[in-house]
Amino acid sequence: MDGSINDGSGGQTRMFDNAEIGALAHLYRGEVYRSTLWRTRLDHTTNWAVVTTGLALSLTFAGPYASPLPLLLVGLLVIVFLLFEARRYRYFNVWRARCRLMETDMYGPILRGEGVVMDGKWNTLLAQDYIKPHFHISYWRAIGRRLRKNYAYILAVQAVAYFGKLAIHPVPVPDWSEFLARAAIGPIPGIYVVLAGVAFHGGWIFVALHSFLIEKRARAGRSLISIA
Repeated sequence: MDGSINDGSGGQTRMFDNAEIGALAHLYRGEVYRSTLWRTRLDHTTNWAVVTTGLALSLTFAGPYASPLPLLLVGLLVIVFLLFEARRYRYFNVWRARCRLMETDMYGPILRGEGVVMDGKWNTLLAQDYIKPHFHISYWRAIGRRLRKNYAYILAVQAVAYFGKLAIHPVPVPDWSEFLARAAIGPIPGIYVVLAGVAFHGGWIFVALHSFLIEKRARAGRSLISIA
C-alpha cells in the first residue's frame, strides 16, 4: 500500500501505508460507535413522544365525557421532544457524515482494488473536520429533518384524534356551533382554541416545507465531495 502514484496532473499523490490504514480502520470503528450511540439517543426522544401521545389518547378516549385537554397539552410536549431531538441530531449528523465519507472514499476504493489514496480532497476535508469540528447543518434544518422523518406523523395523529374526540363524544356533533362549544376550555371560547390549533399545526407544516426547500438549495450547490 505504500509508495506513490501519479495524480494525472503531473504531481505525485501519496498512498497510505499499512500502519496508517490500520489507524484509519480504528478511527472508523470509533466513529461508527459514536454514531450508533447518538442514534440510540435520537430513538429515545422519539419513543418519549410516542408514549406520551399514546397516554394522552388513552386519557382522552377513556370515556364519552373525558376531557380532550390532554391531547392539546401533549402537542406542546411533542414539540419540546422535537427540539431536544433536533439538538441531538446535529451531533449525530457529525459522526454519521464522517463515517459516510470514509466509506465512500476509503473503503470503496479498497473494495475496488484501487487502494486508498491521499488525493488532497476527502482526506483534507476529513482532517479539517477533526481540527476545527463544527455542526454540518443548522438547528432549523435539523428540526425540519426530524419533523419530516418522525414528528409530522405523531402530530398528525394528535390533530386527527383531537378532531375525532370533539366530533363523536359524547354524541356525534350536530353542527359547527356545537363543535366550537365542545372545543372551549374554561373561559376560552372554542373558536380561539380551534384557531390556535390551526396556527400550531400550520406552523410545523411551514417549518417542514421551508426547511425542505433549504435542503434542496443546499444540495443543489454542494460540491462533488461534501461531509454534510
